[in-house]
Amino acid sequence: MSKYKDLKEMVYEANMEIPRESLAIVTFGNVSGIDRQAGVIAIKPSGVPYSRLRVEDIVVVDLENQVVEGNLRPSSDTKTHTLLYKNFEEIGGVCHTHSTYAVAWAQAQQAIPNLGTTHADHLVQPIPVTAVMSDEAITRDYEIETGHQIIQTLKEGAMSPQEVEMILVACHGPFTWGKDPAKAIYNAIVLEEIAKMAYLTLQINPETSPIKSTMIEKHYFRKHGKDAYYGQGC
Repeated sequence: MSKYKDLKEMVYEANMEIPRESLAIVTFGNVSGIDRQAGVIAIKPSGVPYSRLRVEDIVVVDLENQVVEGNLRPSSDTKTHTLLYKNFEEIGGVCHTHSTYAVAWAQAQQAIPNLGTTHADHLVQPIPVTAVMSDEAITRDYEIETGHQIIQTLKEGAMSPQEVEMILVACHGPFTWGKDPAKAIYNAIVLEEIAKMAYLTLQINPETSPIKSTMIEKHYFRKHGKDAYYGQGC
């Protein structure tokens, strides 16, 4: 029996949410999770359809991207995941999808404006978008450069990865993260819904303004922070 059984099962279940929630088709997308004590991450194997994916197919790699357990190649996005884990020590799960509306915003190279309370429940600011990757970066290690883009965008915007758990990589698609794989996929589901709502809102009224700051603060802080009162407090 694998000594990473629990981690692999957790990551498998998170990955299976991608097709259940229609966040990607065929083999697109991936979720990973980390065991920081063991210094390993578990991630979906590359190119395996969700309909055939099994717990035992989940690949375990170390933080230098070397396979520790598994007979299949890990996701082609593995280096992006490991770089995020190395730089965001608070996170325990990372998700990448090709969900339609989030990808559309990424391809348009546009941040998603905060237009309403659904967005404000999860984020104070717009959902950020990275710059377009340079030709020089593309010809280097593309997946590592993708991670650098994410990290640099948050750094330039003075954004905490604990408060901003979702981003659009320009011309590519969304990456999300959280305390564990389940939270990472939850954030991917939320991001897709916010992207869809924002798109439809701007179709109805292209002049729609961002929601006012007092309402953003009310909705965000009733769910987050020491005075939060949304939910059951556990």
